[in-house]
Amino acid sequence: MADLPEDRRRSSSASEDDGNGKHVEDSACSVANGTSSSSTSDIPGKGLSKVTTLPANISCGDRLESSSSEFKMKRSKTERHRHLSPEDAAQIFDDKIPIQDKLKLLNRIATVKDDGTVEFAVPVDVEPEAIVARSKQENHVVDDSLDATDFNYIPPMNIVMLIVGTRGDVQPFIAIGKRLQDYGHRVRLATHSNFKEFVLTAGLEFYPLGGDPKVLAGYMVKNKGFLPSGPSEIPVQRHQMKEIINSLLPACKEPDIDSGVPFKADAIIANPPAYGHTHVAEALKVPIHIFFTMPWTPTTEFPHPLSRVKQQAGYRLSYQIVDSLIWLGIRDMINDLRKKKLKLRPVTYLSGSQGSETDVPHAYIWSPHLVPKPRDWGPKIDVVGFCFLDLASNYEPPDSLVKWLEDGDQPIYIGFGSLPVQEPKEMTKIIVDALEKTGQRGIINKGWGGLGNLAEPKDSIYLLDNCPHDWLFLRCKAVVHHGGAGTTAAGLKAACPTTIVPFFGDQPFWGERVHARGVGPAPIPVDEFSLTKLVDAINFMLDPKVKQSAMELAKAMENEDGVTGAVKAFFKQLPEKKSESEADPQPPSFFSIRRCFGCS
Repeated sequence: MADLPEDRRRSSSASEDDGNGKHVEDSACSVANGTSSSSTSDIPGKGLSKVTTLPANISCGDRLESSSSEFKMKRSKTERHRHLSPEDAAQIFDDKIPIQDKLKLLNRIATVKDDGTVEFAVPVDVEPEAIVARSKQENHVVDDSLDATDFNYIPPMNIVMLIVGTRGDVQPFIAIGKRLQDYGHRVRLATHSNFKEFVLTAGLEFYPLGGDPKVLAGYMVKNKGFLPSGPSEIPVQRHQMKEIINSLLPACKEPDIDSGVPFKADAIIANPPAYGHTHVAEALKVPIHIFFTMPWTPTTEFPHPLSRVKQQAGYRLSYQIVDSLIWLGIRDMINDLRKKKLKLRPVTYLSGSQGSETDVPHAYIWSPHLVPKPRDWGPKIDVVGFCFLDLASNYEPPDSLVKWLEDGDQPIYIGFGSLPVQEPKEMTKIIVDALEKTGQRGIINKGWGGLGNLAEPKDSIYLLDNCPHDWLFLRCKAVVHHGGAGTTAAGLKAACPTTIVPFFGDQPFWGERVHARGVGPAPIPVDEFSLTKLVDAINFMLDPKVKQSAMELAKAMENEDGVTGAVKAFFKQLPEKKSESEADPQPPSFFSIRRCFGCS
């Protein structure tokens, strides 16, 4: 869910469009300023138009600090790559440069593409060390020892989890929360109201956060990021984000809604799409630990999943550029929270940038056998493994599904979970035709996308409403899905060759990782989903060598316990208790752009 600003529409004035994507000032500021022009379509891949999101007389200067600015950046009038030099990198990381100059630099070197990614290029003759040196990278010794403490003797705490996203984002935290309860801690999982029953049934305390995941998912799929496709959607997007941000503080200190039992958080666990989590932690003076299913910490080993940069010299810097663009889009809402709700000073643009680069602990929820921990991630960063929630043991499948599975060969699963599909009828036809062409039986998960409306029933296809992946995937020969981290993990654990059809966000990243590991074909972006590509993907997955690779990866993951790893990482990173006289509260300016998003 944590996407960066993106615009999928073309300017009505050809002279203003560089043909290579949206210029970054418009991309970063349309949400913050609430301005946009019309578009002609909102269906992916259907010749969409771009808009200019800022009228000529509107400035993108921070209204809190430079409201009189009349700065306006220009678009490039020719299609070209934006090149990044070591000098540019130094300026990106320099927090003393005025916002107008920083925006000029971002506009010159970066382009927001139609698929929601940020693109920039590094000249081929620039060595990685030249960029990395300018970005003040620190080389750390990787510390993977998670069991140095007897966690049973950590005093009971009130722990709140602030989790924004779809069911796949919430599910790993239910598993982690249950384990924390086993150690005697009180755990409140604060997430969207849609998941109240899911959380309570698991035995955790629930508190509602703002935002509707169905609306958020629909918005992200349609727009691939923050930017609206038309004026009517601007209030929808800002309303969702404001609801989330303004619900965070009550989630940390209000009594239980159903029982009235008082609650005050001693520690916070959050994922970055909560946006205001680090600011709430600052106000409450409690420790915070960021958990996420996609890379959000700078590294020289791969670029930010929401960026496009092919040269390794630009990998680490891509995280700073993406952060800067996201922050430009939401800074007014964050600073409104700080002033009105948290009684804190506003954060200036990139204030203290990089100053706290290693301060906030992070844990990444994926298998190190799929993506090893980068060598330049320090001891505050852990890769804990996939966190699975056992749903299979209590699942009673319908008799019709059991009989259908027993009546033929193992099927191929195809589904996109809680992501809405723009053209479900057309996509369903492609799926059915591809299964017939390859001679395979298939299970189609209807999900929120409305797939599976067949003209007539087919014996070779089973239409599914909902079923735990840990039960179902063990009974499938291969899987095709959107590439959410949780679904990807379940498929790999079940030794299923995997085809990923990414919609947005980190899904392309996981598609690339699966392909690189040899357990699936190259990802098929949803805008490029076609009969030919799906047939080729199915045939790729049916190759015995691919199945063998999937079995080897599943075997390597067999002894991983991501939930235990996550809990150990959380306990390991808790700060040592200080007396009040020893406490050294940090000034508000210490919070950098990275801490705004929980980035190390």
